[in-house]
Amino acid sequence: MESAEIRRRWLSFFEERGHTVVPSASLIADDPTLLLVPAGMVPFKPYFLGEVKPPFDRATSVQKCVRTPDIEEVGKTTRHGTFFQMCGNFSFGDYFKEGAITLAWELLTSPVADGGYGLDPERLWVTVYLDDDEAERIWRERIGVPAERIQRLGKKDNYWSMGVPGPCGPCSEINYDRGPEFGVEGGPAVNDERYVEIWNLVFMQYERGAGDGKEDFPILGELPSKNIDTGLGLERLAMVLQDVRNMYETDTLRVVMDKATELTGVRYGAEHGSDVSLRVVADHIRTSTMLIGDGVTPGNEGRGYVLRRIMRRAIRNMRLLGATEPVVAALVDVVIRTMGEQYPELETDRKRIETVALAEEAAFLKALKGGTNILDTAVTETKAAGGQVLSGDQAFLLHDTWGFPIDLTLEMAAEQGLSVDEDGFRRLMKEQRERAKADAKAKKSGHADLSAYRSVADTSGLTEFTGYTATEGESTVVGLLVDGVPSPAATEGDEVEIVLDRTPFYAEGGGQLADQGRIRLDSGAVVQIRDVQQPVPGVSVHKGTVQVGEVTVGASGYAAIDLTRRRAIARAHSATHLTHQALRDALGPTAAQAGSENSPGRFRFDFGSPAAVPGTVLRDVEQKINEVLARELDVHAEVMPIAEAKRQGAIAEFGEKYGEQVRVVTIGDFSKELCGGTHVHNTAQLGLVKLLGESSIGSGVRRIEALVGVDAYQFLAREHTVVAQLQELVKGRSEELPEKIAGMLGKLKDAEKEIEKFRAEKVLAAAAGLAGSAQDVRGTALVTGQVPDGTSADDLRRLVLDVRGRIPGDRPAVVALFTTANGRPLTVIATNEAARERGLKAGDLVRTAAKTLGGGGGGKPDVAQGGGQNPAAIGDAVAAVERLVAETA
Repeated sequence: MESAEIRRRWLSFFEERGHTVVPSASLIADDPTLLLVPAGMVPFKPYFLGEVKPPFDRATSVQKCVRTPDIEEVGKTTRHGTFFQMCGNFSFGDYFKEGAITLAWELLTSPVADGGYGLDPERLWVTVYLDDDEAERIWRERIGVPAERIQRLGKKDNYWSMGVPGPCGPCSEINYDRGPEFGVEGGPAVNDERYVEIWNLVFMQYERGAGDGKEDFPILGELPSKNIDTGLGLERLAMVLQDVRNMYETDTLRVVMDKATELTGVRYGAEHGSDVSLRVVADHIRTSTMLIGDGVTPGNEGRGYVLRRIMRRAIRNMRLLGATEPVVAALVDVVIRTMGEQYPELETDRKRIETVALAEEAAFLKALKGGTNILDTAVTETKAAGGQVLSGDQAFLLHDTWGFPIDLTLEMAAEQGLSVDEDGFRRLMKEQRERAKADAKAKKSGHADLSAYRSVADTSGLTEFTGYTATEGESTVVGLLVDGVPSPAATEGDEVEIVLDRTPFYAEGGGQLADQGRIRLDSGAVVQIRDVQQPVPGVSVHKGTVQVGEVTVGASGYAAIDLTRRRAIARAHSATHLTHQALRDALGPTAAQAGSENSPGRFRFDFGSPAAVPGTVLRDVEQKINEVLARELDVHAEVMPIAEAKRQGAIAEFGEKYGEQVRVVTIGDFSKELCGGTHVHNTAQLGLVKLLGESSIGSGVRRIEALVGVDAYQFLAREHTVVAQLQELVKGRSEELPEKIAGMLGKLKDAEKEIEKFRAEKVLAAAAGLAGSAQDVRGTALVTGQVPDGTSADDLRRLVLDVRGRIPGDRPAVVALFTTANGRPLTVIATNEAARERGLKAGDLVRTAAKTLGGGGGGKPDVAQGGGQNPAAIGDAVAAVERLVAETA
């Protein structure tokens, strides 16, 4: 049974049994504590936490997931993978243990002809939590599983929580016996390789308190409403139904391995090491494709770094398999064709996905070359110092800066006869991971801080936003926090967070900055609002300072936004939509939005592009935007089902989470986007849009910065003033400025060359005299001296080499000259072959001189350079060189 059919049967089975089918959410987690979605229940997390009331009692989904903590195990085991699909069914206060267990057993064991998966009931084993007698009884009495195939496990294996205070409960896992060829018998408690877990049923019935780890936390009591959260790993079930030894040999991954084999000539199954590499390639390329498809771009932080690391491991393993040419295009193509049946958006966004992936491959191949040079230097320095072990610091630098996996460093160092301080490297990696864990733990603690906002929502409902049609209006204070703590009242000078029952203030979101303004209460109190956020969906929290009087919960008043600021932001937001569409018209659909910020009078817009946008294209885009302004197109917003919005061609931003009903902003016949922000009523209100330029902010992502309205006019006015001043200076018209200024710069450059030539000739003119002044030190011609201050390092080097060349080659010669440049002493020392045969090496002499000067230096035995901090010590440095020559010669 193919993976696509497993997915189809799952959704069909539960939909027929009253479950709402929920499409997979984006891999980009809509949760500040997560980079990526790691589990099927994550999109339902607000329902389980009580932050939002679920719109259904039963739901089902097949959720895309990415987990990377065990990335080093990928390819080595049968089950570890970074991307997987989690099939889930969920109950919110509806059915509980018996319902979940009955549904799971029915789907797994029903014949294929009847819509089930057709598994042999005799090969299914069950685990339950230690004291969950209820679940054990249901399995034994209701389902008929023999007692000998039901095992009880502890909290570590069969108890679930989110890792923070909140809902928790015991689990029951269903395992499939793959047979004696996979190990000894005894059930999942003995051998989880043979008895592989395929479905986990979580019974959320308790509330847990604070604590660390998977086991060390208290159970506070039962939940008022019991929920069900289950997860079946699609890839694991495919492994069983397709009768293959591991998940990499299932249909959606095997084709990728086959393509890697075709590209490298390495056959799967021939050798363990190459098999691991092929499995890593298959898993990582699929994960990379899915991440890019959901809008992630390679970078050095957050989810961008996760993608970069995964892609580079795949490319590097292809290199180990023997690939010498770029391979990503062919591998990504296979993934899109294979996964496209389940996720059609992969085919729709094919061009953008391929563009991002190819750009990252090119960047890594370049980094691979640069990192190899760094490694070669480190190896040379280690050997020169008599060492045989590359330091952990150097290995970590290669890993962290150049993206070198440790095994690549190990292999390349071994090729040059060195080992690597793995313990030192892993210590640094551990420190980095611990810092990351500490950061993640700190973020998770934020759940406790949301309880006050959730309480307001439960008591008073969600905030009604009136700002689309009103900029001020009556409202009531329904929640109040002072310095982050709930309070019944606040007085003058207090920093407060206020929740209103209704508000015209726009909360920051969708790239648009929050409104500012004032809340005036009937009591006379005034609160200056500087920011508005939504820490809990639907609850707008107004952050500000009490300027006058006392604020109390329940007080009525009047909320008014800063209208000038709102209008400026609205102009910027509408201009962003116009810029997005104009870029897509110019560059194609790959120029998809990757982020934005709309602030008063200006905006920035991030979009996908593998290379810089040519200036001519940027000018055309700007002209097109301003032509649209002149057309005076009406702007209007409409709420509609998301399916209808897509049918109309509305553009959605990658990574944004949308509900069933969406707001669509349409600008005439030019632009149509899903957007919750505020906008102008007509494009003529923008006045003017000026694109300041574009730049790179990461691999495959560019950023445009622009001004709108009065800010754009003021910028152009300043530019006009500068142009007028230049016209006066060069005595020419504006269109002549580029040519005239280029001519002036050319003349200046020519003059600088003449000056440099004169200075070099003057310095070299002293060569003959210096060579003639050589003193004899035990048979060695030694030339020392100080040349005029300001002599450049290059000129000093040329002079030293010229002097050395004037001394007969059969006579040992050392030339050591000094100067002061930019207030610091500088020396260059050269030796000829005859001097080096006597042990006189330029590098040794320079280190002696530079140490006296208060600095350092180095170079080759024939010529070396150094410097220091103390120009007054040049005389002492000359004497030190003379002594070392006398001792060595």
